[in-house]
Amino acid sequence: MGVSLSDPTAFLATPLVTLQRDEKGGSDLSELARLVTEHDVVEVVVGLPKTLAGRHGTAADAATAYAAALAERVAPVPVRLSDERLTTVVVSRVLAQRGVKGKKQRAVVDQAAAVEILQSWLDARARSVARKDEP
Repeated sequence: MGVSLSDPTAFLATPLVTLQRDEKGGSDLSELARLVTEHDVVEVVVGLPKTLAGRHGTAADAATAYAAALAERVAPVPVRLSDERLTTVVVSRVLAQRGVKGKKQRAVVDQAAAVEILQSWLDARARSVARKDEP
C-alpha cells in the first residue's frame, strides 16, 4: 500500500513509503497512525476503488472498512475517500512508457498510485475552493 504526503500548502503530492498490508495484526494501521502524528497530517485520503460504472464492489467495501478502522486510530484527523478508478492502470502505463517494467514496475506502482490519488484529490479540492471564492 503506497503512502504519500502533500506539502504544507496542499499543492503537491510526493511519495513517502510503501507499507505491507497486515489484515490480521493491523500493524499497517498502527504505522499509518504513527505517520499521521509524525508528519502533523491534518487530513487522510484513502483510495476508493469503484467499478468502471461508478458502483461500489467488494474492493470498495474493503476500502471503506479500512478507512473506518484507520479513522478510529487517527481521530480527530478526518479520513476521506477518493475515487481511484483506473489509477493503477494509468500509473502502470506511465511507468512502462518510461522504461520501468516487470518487477521494478510492481515495486513502485503502489507508491506512484498513492501520489496520483492524493494529487487528484488535492487538485479537485483546489478547484472547489476556487469556485467558492468566485463572486
